[in-house]
Amino acid sequence: MLKKTALLALSGGLVLSGIAIGTQNEESTASGKPDWAGQGNEKVHNVIYMIPDGYNASYATNYRWFKGEESSFDPFVKGLMQTYSADTEVTDSAAAGTAMATGEKTNNGMVGVTPDGEQVDSILDAAEEAGKSTGLVATSTITHATPAVFGSSVESRGNEAGIAPQYFENGVDVLLGGGRDYFLPESEGGKQPELNLIESAEADGYEYVTNSDELTSAKSGKLLGLFADDAMAPELERGETDQPSLADMTGAALNALEQDKDGFFLMVEGSQIDWAGHAHDAAWAMNDTKAFDEAVAAAIEYAKKDKNTLVVVAGDHETGGMSVGSNGEYDLNIDVLHDVKATGDTMAAELNEDRSNAREIVKEYANIELTEEEAALIEETDNAAMAINEVISDRALVGWTTSAHTGVDVPVYAYGAQAHKFSGLLNNTDLPKLMGEAMKIDF
Repeated sequence: MLKKTALLALSGGLVLSGIAIGTQNEESTASGKPDWAGQGNEKVHNVIYMIPDGYNASYATNYRWFKGEESSFDPFVKGLMQTYSADTEVTDSAAAGTAMATGEKTNNGMVGVTPDGEQVDSILDAAEEAGKSTGLVATSTITHATPAVFGSSVESRGNEAGIAPQYFENGVDVLLGGGRDYFLPESEGGKQPELNLIESAEADGYEYVTNSDELTSAKSGKLLGLFADDAMAPELERGETDQPSLADMTGAALNALEQDKDGFFLMVEGSQIDWAGHAHDAAWAMNDTKAFDEAVAAAIEYAKKDKNTLVVVAGDHETGGMSVGSNGEYDLNIDVLHDVKATGDTMAAELNEDRSNAREIVKEYANIELTEEEAALIEETDNAAMAINEVISDRALVGWTTSAHTGVDVPVYAYGAQAHKFSGLLNNTDLPKLMGEAMKIDF
């Protein structure tokens, strides 16, 4: 479908929290000149679009303290992005993702369609039309809202069984994530009633992998990796599984896609940062941010070597209203989160019927000695997981204002060829248009 002319990014510098943000944020060489700053008008051969779902400046700040140094993408911050949807100031992932993929605003809950239900093409579709290979990577089900907006169009994000077959109809070459159930017929325990999409994909030349070892050994340029029946494990608990990390999946996707000499478009989502925010689980949020950070580092390393690759990083919205410091204190105890070994959901599942073992469970998994008040809160609340998470967050002095999303602007980062295009105050609809412009493809 025809697209409107790409919008130009605002030029010049922007000052955010006392930090100058301009067009020369790349690493410097010994001479002091930018190392592959992406200042010129060179054609972008490849785009790696990295989306930390639910992430904004508060997550970035807490993560910097949690890590003890800058993230792999901190040095390349370019500006801010507005996130509102067509029908509300506070977007959901479907509407935000649709804007970030297609350049069109839509209503919350809608995937790849306008508010009146008209299907719209994505930047992935445009890359396919230009002869490039394409891929989607996520730690959620691969049919979840954010990956879905790049390769499908449905009026309800909940129609994951309707999203899965569209990926193959639209020629997506690499699919890595969870959600195996949505690719299998009902008779085999899946949620897709008629067609075994895995067998169909293999017949069409896709290499199918189900665990980390198989992914490492994959050789094909067409790759289907489904590593869990539903969502993949949180990063905190990945060591108990045979699932690959987000960085592993990113590397495997790049190895597959670079076989196409015409270039590629790849979207990588750190899906569960958002889920952690909804749950007020600060440790889950920081550890899944760590996994995303490592994936971005792999993408940037690829771009450094390739010289014709653009890496863009932007969250689709903020989740949970996270703060840096809380409870009226001028402090942050983020190191508390280093001792947490499981999500609040996992800890809650270990509680006995009357939750009288709350002290033992929280001590075992979070190294926290509960006070009487904290233990009573966990024992008496309707949502034990949320109560555990809020106790841990309180100890870390990480605050939360909502269990939903917020409407604040989010940072945009870019590295590599034509990275300067992403400077200034942008709308989420600008990003795919700027990518199309950078790749010099019809979008």
